[in-house]
Amino acid sequence: MSRQVGLWIIGAHGGVATTAAIGLASLINHRIDTCGLVSARPEFQDLDLVDWSEIVLGGHEIRKTDCLTEALQLADTTRAVERELVIACQSYLEGFDKNIRPGIINNVGRAIECLADKQFVNEYNSARSAVEAIQQDLDEFVTGNQLEQLIVINLASTEPPYNLDELPETWAEFEPILDSTDCGLPASSLYAIAALERGWPFVNFTPSTGSCPKAIDELAVLKNTCHMGHDGKTGETFLKSVLAPAFANRNLGIMSWVGHNIFGNMDGQILDNPLNKQTKVKSKDQLLSQILGYDPQTHISIEYIKSLGDWKTAWDHIHFRGFLGTPMVMTFTWQGCDSILAGPLVLDLARFTDLAVRRGETGLMIPLCSFFKSPLGTDENDFAKQFQMLVDWASQA
Repeated sequence: MSRQVGLWIIGAHGGVATTAAIGLASLINHRIDTCGLVSARPEFQDLDLVDWSEIVLGGHEIRKTDCLTEALQLADTTRAVERELVIACQSYLEGFDKNIRPGIINNVGRAIECLADKQFVNEYNSARSAVEAIQQDLDEFVTGNQLEQLIVINLASTEPPYNLDELPETWAEFEPILDSTDCGLPASSLYAIAALERGWPFVNFTPSTGSCPKAIDELAVLKNTCHMGHDGKTGETFLKSVLAPAFANRNLGIMSWVGHNIFGNMDGQILDNPLNKQTKVKSKDQLLSQILGYDPQTHISIEYIKSLGDWKTAWDHIHFRGFLGTPMVMTFTWQGCDSILAGPLVLDLARFTDLAVRRGETGLMIPLCSFFKSPLGTDENDFAKQFQMLVDWASQA
């Protein structure tokens, strides 16, 4: 029997969301194969995963635009997708637009505020009011589409760092903060609270705070739902999580690892701001020490080059020591289209999260850690081991 599962996207007109929408429409109409989709691998073929045709898209956005315009940008300027494919998906993308609502910009930082169209964002007197407004949008989406399940995923731009140290660790102590007129919680956390309070799972595909606070994790458990994050692992960091274990297993000592990243999409524009960049660099940089067991010298640079559009290039220089103390070097260049790498993972996460909810799982979905640069709830960053965790979880009855 067909069931309707909603996928509500924060940042609904961004490159990743738009790519996911094009991909979903194309999968439903059999215009593409399943290359890039983890959930389509043989290890997961026997799972009762939601069918592509059963997923309904909606979301929040802070810019006044439309999905077709953004899709044509990916086709004509970035050259990430074929224009003919976008045109074939036009009616589906227009249907997606009907389910998109104005978002919030609470404590997102100046760089993101500058992107927002003031006539297309909602501002509220308190964080609680913002949460309730988000919940109203979610409720209307669920009711209007007769959804059995809803998954909320954050694909919005990276917020500046937020200090979690002084936050209460229990939901009972944390919740009153929402009523304060000077509540400093960023929008990503308000979206997480809005979803989890309603019993809907939340996935944070960005390095923003989201559901990181311990009290929000407790909220998920109290509401018998689940969450996971953060920061989708798609490119250079994905390769680090594959290569670093190889060096460790061969007992080769990494002395330094330098990565230089350039890209030109909206994400790159936001990360050109030093505060927002700080959040991203921290997420990309912490896995090496966790994998190796020691701290080599590292340096990560992220630079915005407008002409590159959605294409990202990373140059990595690995200086390592071998037998007899002899120093050697490995370098590699990674070039990929950011949205094309991330878009299918969004659809994978929707399918796996829906399954986790139907299995009655609550709290952190740690078996999904292979999808994230800084996975919550685990220090395991070896990609092969992470993927095996997913396979083992999938094999459970």
